[in-house]
Amino acid sequence: MKTLHPQTLAIRGGKEQTEYNEHHQALFLTSSFMFDSAADGAALFSKQKQGFTYTRTANPTVSAFAQRIAHLERAEAGIATATGMAAIQAGLMTFLSAGDHLISSRSLFGTTAGFITGQLMRFGIEVTFVSQTNLQEWRDAIRPNTKMLFLETPSNPLGEVADIAALAELAHQNHALLAVDNCFCSPAVQQPLRFGADLSIQSATKAIDGQGRVLGGVVCGKNDLIQQIAMFVNSMGIGLSPFNAWVLMSGTETLMLRVQAQNQAALTIAQWLQTQPQVAKVYYSGLPENPQAQLVQKQQNGGGVVIAFEVKGGVEAAWKVIDTVQLFSRTANFGDVRSTITHPWTTTHCRMSPEDKLAAGISEGLVRIAIGLEYVDDLIADLQQALKAL
Repeated sequence: MKTLHPQTLAIRGGKEQTEYNEHHQALFLTSSFMFDSAADGAALFSKQKQGFTYTRTANPTVSAFAQRIAHLERAEAGIATATGMAAIQAGLMTFLSAGDHLISSRSLFGTTAGFITGQLMRFGIEVTFVSQTNLQEWRDAIRPNTKMLFLETPSNPLGEVADIAALAELAHQNHALLAVDNCFCSPAVQQPLRFGADLSIQSATKAIDGQGRVLGGVVCGKNDLIQQIAMFVNSMGIGLSPFNAWVLMSGTETLMLRVQAQNQAALTIAQWLQTQPQVAKVYYSGLPENPQAQLVQKQQNGGGVVIAFEVKGGVEAAWKVIDTVQLFSRTANFGDVRSTITHPWTTTHCRMSPEDKLAAGISEGLVRIAIGLEYVDDLIADLQQALKAL
């Protein structure tokens, strides 16, 4: 059979079929698996025989989900974790030890930045933060002990896009790995491995689920790298639960169509926001006039679902807009079929110092919205009445 389209793989890829010939992916809700004999158990535990022993180590439902996302990411393998942050933790800590050096973009989700500065660095891992978009800063930061380059592209919440291929070349020239947080795009919009990244990391809680129901994360890459991460996930006990994997499998089935419609609506709303007198600036990677538009077209097949815009009047005006909307859900999640709105300065990035927020381009007047599947004119009308309240 010819290579299948991603939309087909999102529905058919990675399914674990049992002898009962169930149509939907079966949910293996069990903590352990039995052995046929003592010898069979020994063979399973020593890896002389393929199979399942204990759900913390592997589970058919979880494995099926990870394999499906790996198909969509064009990866050899994937490993599923309890949350997106667990996926980031596993992707970084598997390959970094005391004395190693990490180069990271400073344009990160607040909790990711907090993990790096508050946890990773206290284990003796050196970190240099650089501009998301200035390739020369990445080059200048390279050291003999640099083991990994890490970023999210597009960035949260401003949608800054990094040149994955150029960073992959830089990493590999210096015997380092490139890890990309692909959460903002999901594999429906971007596959970082196609451009040379070694690891694609993301929160499945977002677009992959798409319904705001469960937590999950996944890391995809070459088989030898994923096997090393799997050992870390197993020993740390941060694997995905079978039930959440089963729910997320359903989410993948509509992923492509959902994200395509959400991308189209997001572009329409971003362009409308640019015309509003109360809005000082709009940040959306899919805008045609984006200085990085050529790079976006190369790496992404859409601008994503997240828009950030700065309202005139600072935090008071931003909070007024958030408190006045009627359709948008006031929550920090994104990728949902329901559109959401939040204030990055006081929510997603609240643990960062004011100086670090400003250095990352996050102002007190910044509002972040994520577009769902409501009728686009209704969303515009809701934003319009909220902006007029200013």
